[in-house]
Formats: sequence, C-alpha cells, structure tokens
Amino acid sequence: MNWDWEKLTEQRQRRSGGQFPSGVEEFNKHLNKFKGFRAPSGKLIALIVILIWILSGIYIVEPDEVGVVTRFGAFNRITTSGPHYHIPYPVESVLTPKVTVVRRVEVGFRSFGGERNFQQGQIRPVPEESLMLTGDENIVDVQFIVQYKIKDAVHYLFNISQQAETIKNAAEAAMREVIGHSRIDAALTSGKVEIQNQTLDLMQRILDNYQAGVDVMVVQLQDVHPPAEVIDAFKDVASAREDKSRFINEAEAYRNDILPKTRGEAAMIVNQAQAYKESEILTAQGEASRFLKILAEYNKAKDVTRTRLFIESMERILANPKLEKLILGEEAMSRAVPYLPLDRLPAATQAGGAKQ
Repeated sequence: MNWDWEKLTEQRQRRSGGQFPSGVEEFNKHLNKFKGFRAPSGKLIALIVILIWILSGIYIVEPDEVGVVTRFGAFNRITTSGPHYHIPYPVESVLTPKVTVVRRVEVGFRSFGGERNFQQGQIRPVPEESLMLTGDENIVDVQFIVQYKIKDAVHYLFNISQQAETIKNAAEAAMREVIGHSRIDAALTSGKVEIQNQTLDLMQRILDNYQAGVDVMVVQLQDVHPPAEVIDAFKDVASAREDKSRFINEAEAYRNDILPKTRGEAAMIVNQAQAYKESEILTAQGEASRFLKILAEYNKAKDVTRTRLFIESMERILANPKLEKLILGEEAMSRAVPYLPLDRLPAATQAGGAKQ
C-alpha cells in the first residue's frame, strides 16, 4: 500500500488547527531518516544465507561425548572431543552421545522425581513387568534396576532403535529366564546375588547378539517379595523356616558342646584303663620274676629259704600296728584252746551295723 504522506499531513494539520501534535512531529522526524534507505539486494541476502549455512557446520564435542558424523544419513566417521567441522545439513549431520555417563533402566517400577525420590521410596509399581514365575511354579514380584554405558556409539545409534526401551526389554527377558530356573526360596533369601550375576551375564549376551554397543555394568535387585494376595501365607512359611533354622542351630550348639566333653571323658577312661592295664601287667611280670628267682634259690637250699620266707613274713606281720597279736610258746600251743573274744563281739557287731 502506498501512503500519500503530504495529504495525510494536511489533513492532520487542518484537524489540529494548523499545529502538529507532538507525536506526529516525532514520527515525521523518524520517517525522514528512512527516506534515503534502500532494501538490500538479493545477492547480499544470498551471501548472508550461504555464510550462515557454512558456519552451521561448526560443532563441539564435549569430553564425555564422541561425535558420530553421518553423510546423507549413513555413518561416515567418528570425532573425538574438541571443536570440529562437518559439511552442513542436509549433506552431513552429527550426533554426540555421552559415552561415559552411566545410564539407568528401571524394571518393575517407576520412580518419581529422580534418584532422590527413589531413595525415599517414592515409586510406582508396574505389575505387568515385575510379576514372574519361578522354577517351582510360584509367582514372585521382582523389582530391579540396570546400569549401563555406551561402549560403541556407532552400534548404539544405528543397530537398535529406541535404545532405552530395547535395553529394558532385554533386562526383563533375562530376569524372567533366570527366575524361571530358580526356586522361590533362593529368590527371596540367599540366592539374590547369584540371580543378579546370572541376569547380568545373560543380558550382556543378548545385547551383544543385537550388536547394541552397550556394556551392562550392574543388575541390582531392589525388592523381591510374594504377591500381595499371598504375602501373609509366605510370612508364615518364612517364620516356620526361621524356627526350623533356630532349632537346628540350638541342636548343633548342644551337640558341639556335649560331644567334645563325652569324647574327653571317653579318652580319659581309655587312658586310665590303659594305664591300669600296663600297671597290672608290669606288676604281674615283676611278681612272676620275683617268684622264679625265689624258686631258684629255694631249689638250691630249701631249708634256708623256707626259714627266710617265714622270718620275712613274720617281720611284716609283727611290724603292722593294726593287727592284734597273740604269741604262744610251743608248750602253750599244745595245750591252747580256741579263743573267742566274747567281750568284743557286741562292739564289733554295732560297728558293722553302722557301716551298713
């Protein structure tokens, strides 16, 4: 539209009584500045556009990234950290995935608001992912996380699509496979570490077969429990198992306490019997040797040996102060009658009754 500025000015002047409003005066001043202005030519605009297009090929790769340059959509080259240049779009384009960042996939649940809320337990369960069938045909609710890094950016970008979803599906499939060969007792108690290691190995093999360019670092079980509908029954079973373990431990402790004592007493009795046996054998051998020596001497001089034996026996008898002795001569022996100590019999009888 072409404006007749002089006509407009005359109209405004008539309306204002020959005086211009201050706003109109300012507008006219600015308008006079642009009267000599000319629009840039088409060549200059084209040059500016070409310059901007050329400069759009400059890109910077961060230290934790690698640059993957594609030409017409196909992989062309890898660039390291620092400033680089590629032929601008649509000839070449660049992708810069972060290869040192540890990425995380959640299976069986979703956390709200990042890692902090996850640690505070603010999560939403996903039963269609977490409910799994064990090898002994029980259902268990498994929630776990997977941490991984990119080890080959080209494979990661071009061999799989929807990378995070693909890795989550591989993790779920690997966990279902391992849980399907495990008993529920192992999944709930002592077998968790083994399940994690087996899942990590199987998941890594699956992704390597896909040539996904991913290094699985950690598979960590977060929560493993029976479904809510049967959790009370499982608690009763767990309590019974704990009681069983406690009884077994108490029995083991009693056995470990009583067996060493019994073995020690048995060893002591055996040693005492062995010592008594050795003592009796040596004593018998000594007595037999002594008797043989006396017999040899007796055969040499029977009267002398008999007299010596009599004297030695009398010496032992007379030397014993506990024995009551009555000595009679030869004449008395011929006239002696048996002596019965009647005055001592009641005392002896009473002493015998007290002992009983």
